[in-house]
Amino acid sequence: MPWLMKAEPDSRVVKGKDVKFSVDDFEAIGVSPWDGVRNHEAKNIMKDRMKKGDKASVFAVAEIDKEGYPDYTAWDSSHPYFDAKTDKDKPTWYMVNVRFVQRLDHPPTLALIKLLASGALPKEVAYIGEHGHRAIKAMQLVNRGRLSVQPVEQAAYEAVVSLGTRGGWEDVVTGGKAGGKATAQAKETVAQPAPAKRKTAAKDDEGRIVKPGGKKGVKLVKAEELPNVQAERRSKRTKR
Repeated sequence: MPWLMKAEPDSRVVKGKDVKFSVDDFEAIGVSPWDGVRNHEAKNIMKDRMKKGDKASVFAVAEIDKEGYPDYTAWDSSHPYFDAKTDKDKPTWYMVNVRFVQRLDHPPTLALIKLLASGALPKEVAYIGEHGHRAIKAMQLVNRGRLSVQPVEQAAYEAVVSLGTRGGWEDVVTGGKAGGKATAQAKETVAQPAPAKRKTAAKDDEGRIVKPGGKKGVKLVKAEELPNVQAERRSKRTKR
């Protein structure tokens, strides 16, 4: 059975040590112990289920080179994943050795897998076929929590490797997010009419509006130039 295995392609410091393990690191080492797994379900998979020669996908094509054995980093106090509750006589954690086989030119991302699992098969990746598409939709990766080591059906494994080899899906992922939003914003902008320009009335030398045909209208005055009628009335009442 093929397996999907999570690694740390980017730098992340734990207890003062960088636990990054990129595809470059993997290729340079060739065969690496898959240490540091501290999840019991994932540990049991490596201890009891993984067999030598099983295919694996770790942002590259790989295979199991050595079956499960105690993870000695658990009782190394200087290791980022040291576990004081375990010891050599009663090991809690196990690991396998994984051998690098080849790179994937277009390593599939989690965003791609989720996109394929949530909708119709895009024409850009039609080469995986409906069978492969259904297999991706059934992957544990999209139907439960992200386990660092998990089984993958053969059809899903082949689809993932095909996506990583042939590519063509990059624009599908970015277009499904930023592209769609930009399109919606563009449509919204086009739909909004431009504000109408206000016409300025023509005036003569005395400030009167000139109506169509040349007729003069009422002279415009500022508010402060208007007579204070109320004050004038109060003044008259006071004088009476």
